[in-house]
Amino acid sequence: MARTLDVYLHRNLVGHLIQDEYGDMVFDYAESWLSRLNAIALSHSLPPRSERFSRNECWGYFDGILPESDKRDIVARNLGISSMNDFALLKRIGGECAGAVTFVPSGENLPERQDRYRILSGAELADILRSLPRRPLMAGADDVRISLAGAQGKIAVRIVGEEISLPLSGAPSTHILKPAIERYPSIVVNEWFCMSLAQRIGLPVAHVETGKVEDIDYLIVKRYDRNISDAGMLERLHQEDFCQALGLASEQKYQSEGGPSLKQCFQLVRETSALPVIDLATLLEGVLFNFLIGNNDAHGKNFSLLRTIVSGKSTIRLAPFYDLLSTALYPELSTKMAMNFGSEYDPEKVIAKHFERFSQDATLGNAMVKRRMKELVEAVLSTLATMPVDNPVAVDIAKLIQGRCEKTLVRLGA
Repeated sequence: MARTLDVYLHRNLVGHLIQDEYGDMVFDYAESWLSRLNAIALSHSLPPRSERFSRNECWGYFDGILPESDKRDIVARNLGISSMNDFALLKRIGGECAGAVTFVPSGENLPERQDRYRILSGAELADILRSLPRRPLMAGADDVRISLAGAQGKIAVRIVGEEISLPLSGAPSTHILKPAIERYPSIVVNEWFCMSLAQRIGLPVAHVETGKVEDIDYLIVKRYDRNISDAGMLERLHQEDFCQALGLASEQKYQSEGGPSLKQCFQLVRETSALPVIDLATLLEGVLFNFLIGNNDAHGKNFSLLRTIVSGKSTIRLAPFYDLLSTALYPELSTKMAMNFGSEYDPEKVIAKHFERFSQDATLGNAMVKRRMKELVEAVLSTLATMPVDNPVAVDIAKLIQGRCEKTLVRLGA
């Protein structure tokens, strides 16, 4: 028997996600939504139309809302459902998601907004962070419905001053906490350093800080898809990552496995952005910065589009950058880039001709790309000299990035 989830964008019914009698998901826009003036799309891959979207057409977007890899498996086991059943997972944890989408079982009303939170003591926060490997996203906890994409353990919270709270009943969060990983305890400092470096040289990034509770280090990431309205209310902004926008599932996030290429990424921004000239230049800077810091894991889910309302109209822009870190710091991780650069996956083999091919793929001038890379190298090197590097991990990352910058200049013939 078919089952249905009502899909809300902000607090408006936008459509129905249906699991048919064969277990496949399909999606229909609601007639009431389509009849609205300038009805916006839930996703670039799901343009408004009256015809039903098949599983293959809608899977990429809805799958992309859920956690990935072993985190999805553990969440499913904790909830007593199959990790392959996206519909059941969205029903159980699809309350507070990335962007402004919410899922409610058909026949139930969207709960009145109450914005309920549970203030966490230091000990309670430490317990939650310690439990994430065995209980990702607090799945199964009473009144908690949180879904965040990605393979790393994390939790969404509200932070007001020094007070950290757990959102209940799908209330919006303000920040994401990412604790250190047992296998990579330096990852918190790594991401903080790279994100801070990007911010200092002028790239738009999510604001980050570090925190510590008991013996647990964690990264605090301010959500760029949440905002305080003029009325003082915490509001959601809609977003989707590049894989979702291109209709690709999370398991296809790497280019070599069918995921987006840099050519597709630049074309997506060119097609969707309200200010494509600015956003294309920003995307270029983000791609080049990832290359310089050795972020070989910069795949299609690590870039997003953000939809905001400007003068009553929906506007799409490139979202601030996030998940910037140097994977090259860890020799056991693959050195293969998630997206090839001018047809080359090995960053150690990238030379001037690959910049030319990349420029062609991105439909950008080769001279401009090379000039911007040289400018970024200069900005990174000068900024590194002023960065706080008293932490041994930060020292190692700074040396690594400095070496990559100097090597890049040589390869460009600068």
